Amino acid sequence: MSAELTASSACHEASEEELLAQLDDVLADYQSVPGALIPVLQIAQAMFGYLPEAALRRISLALGKPYSEVAGVVGFYSFFTTVPRGKHLVRVCMGTACYVRGGKPVLQAFKDALGVEVGETTSDRMFSLDVGRCFGACGLAPVIMIDEDVHQRVKPSKVGRILDRYRREDGSGGNGANGGNP
Repeated sequence: MSAELTASSACHEASEEELLAQLDDVLADYQSVPGALIPVLQIAQAMFGYLPEAALRRISLALGKPYSEVAGVVGFYSFFTTVPRGKHLVRVCMGTACYVRGGKPVLQAFKDALGVEVGETTSDRMFSLDVGRCFGACGLAPVIMIDEDVHQRVKPSKVGRILDRYRREDGSGGNGANGGNP
C-alpha cells in the first residue's frame, strides 16, 4: 500500500498552490531585471499551461506593476491566454486564399467535431480551436495547423479522421508530412 502511495504521489500533477510557489521562485530571480514582464509571463504560461488570474496578480505585485498593465500585455499578445488550452492547438487559416478555397466550411467542421467555438477548449482538454490569418501556404489552401503540423487542402469530410489521429497518438502529433491525408 505505501509503495502505491509513493508511486502515485511521485507522478501527480502539481496543484495550483505548488505552481504558484514555483512562480514565486521565478519572480525572486526576475524582480530587479528590467523588462522582465514578458519573459515572466512566458515562464508562467509554460508552467500553468495558461495564465490564471492568481498568477497575474502575483506577477503584478512582485514586479511592482499595476495589474491593469500586466493584464493589458496578456490581452495584447495572442501568444498569451487566460483560458486553459488543450493538449493540441488546432488553428484554421482564415487568410484570403484559405477563406476563398473553403476555410469557412473547414472551420465549421472543426467546431462541430470538437463541440467548441473559436477560442474554446474541449472539456477533456485535448483540443483548443483557434483561427490564423496566414500560414504561408496559400497555394495549398485551405490549410490548418495542429500544433506544428501543417495539413493542406483540408476538406470538411476529412476533419474527423485528422482529429482521430491526434486522439490516438501519444502526444507527438506526428511530423506534419501527411499533407492533410492521414
